[in-house]
Amino acid sequence: MAVSATRRTEADVKAFHASPDLCAKLQCVLVDLIELHLQGKQAHWNLVGTNFRDLHLQLDELVDFARESSDVIAERMRALDSTPDGRSDTVAGSTTLPEFPGYEHNTTEVVDLITARIYAAVDTIRSVLDQVDAQDPSTGNLLHELIEGLEKQAWLIKSENRKV
Repeated sequence: MAVSATRRTEADVKAFHASPDLCAKLQCVLVDLIELHLQGKQAHWNLVGTNFRDLHLQLDELVDFARESSDVIAERMRALDSTPDGRSDTVAGSTTLPEFPGYEHNTTEVVDLITARIYAAVDTIRSVLDQVDAQDPSTGNLLHELIEGLEKQAWLIKSENRKV
């Protein structure tokens, strides 16, 4: 069965523009990823104790993942004609992640603190996923990939505290 194609004119071609609701949902994801990046660095700098080096390097991997992911979301927002807001006051005022304590922590504490923050970011993504996917499946696919990547990071980090 052949598909009949009709040539479009420039007037017929329209770009997809994100609704205000879609923009707001992506903004929530963005600020949590930026905050996760910052908290991961805070943990990285103030880590002490057993297995320091391995966890120190794992935190760098998490920080890189969160930073790159925030860039993906911000650039997706721009592609949909939305304006991402990653300013520090916006992030601090709207993140859902728990505040990270500002002093030294041993490796066991950091594993628990950071894992909780990864899962908080995942919860934010899961809370908007169905609505985002319904409006724009391409963006929904990006969110699925973020969940998969963040949950892998959580698994790798929390395994440091697991006893068999």
